Amino acid sequence: MSPRARLIVRRLLLAIPVSVLMSVFVFLMIRLVPGDPVRTMLGFRATPQNVRVVRKALGLDRSLLAQYLSWAGGLLHGNLGEDFISHTPVSTLLSTRLPVTLELTSLSMTLAVLIGVPLGVLAAARPGPVRTATEGFVVAGIAIPDFWLGIMLVLVFAGLNQILPPSGYVPLLQDPVQNLRYMILPVLTLATGEAAYIVRTTRGAMEETLGTPYVQFLRAKGLSERRIVFVHALRNAAPPILTVVGIQFGVLLGGAIVIESLFALPGVGRLIVTAIQQRNYVVVQGGVLLIAILFILVNLVTDLLVGVVDPRIEEGQPS
Repeated sequence: MSPRARLIVRRLLLAIPVSVLMSVFVFLMIRLVPGDPVRTMLGFRATPQNVRVVRKALGLDRSLLAQYLSWAGGLLHGNLGEDFISHTPVSTLLSTRLPVTLELTSLSMTLAVLIGVPLGVLAAARPGPVRTATEGFVVAGIAIPDFWLGIMLVLVFAGLNQILPPSGYVPLLQDPVQNLRYMILPVLTLATGEAAYIVRTTRGAMEETLGTPYVQFLRAKGLSERRIVFVHALRNAAPPILTVVGIQFGVLLGGAIVIESLFALPGVGRLIVTAIQQRNYVVVQGGVLLIAILFILVNLVTDLLVGVVDPRIEEGQPS
């Protein structure tokens, strides 16, 4: 088996125990949230007798181990449980919300890469005003919280100028133009911080690559600086850039929770926030587990892409 094939098998096998441990962590974490979901559901009807009856009907009177084993057994069959409030299967709720979250994160990461990689390359290849400008962008992008930036964008583009809608959502297939108008502000909010991280990583990787004897040899051969930078150097600097992009894409999935609530996007993040307010254990743990599994899958794909791009993997050297 080649080193690259061994890397793929190792990453796939490692994803299984990580997913199991994540399910245990999510289940226990949700149980630490203050409040009783049964009393929240019953409201003024939360008499001791009614609470006992409902807790038994929902299986909340059993031990934590019994509840986890029951939930985990359902996961193996694709059953995430049933919403306490609406009695709708959690899998149905998540399947209707997931496309919104994936659209938001995919557009945000695409914009972040389109901004971050070129700026990082230029900052490394052309020290001076370009590097100074990118350093300011990196500091601002990392330091400014997403929610504050989102509020400022709404104030400027929806409040003062009324160019874009402040909140809401229209499905992409229903009206692509309106969908884009509603997605511009949340995408800009999420992409700004991610682009700053990508700029910093790309600049550092390119500076290291451009300082190697390999690049000096290419210059001595007479290759144009443009070809050296954007073809040879960028390819060799790709592994750390891909790694950061993968990690930050996973971070975006978590950051989308705040942004979806801020811009009233009907995604998984907003569903989780609503479920937390209702103490709806089943929906919260299903939503958080979905985000966690997506994070694991994104990092798995990232590792595999790095293994394809990095020639040292095929040579059996550590990446």
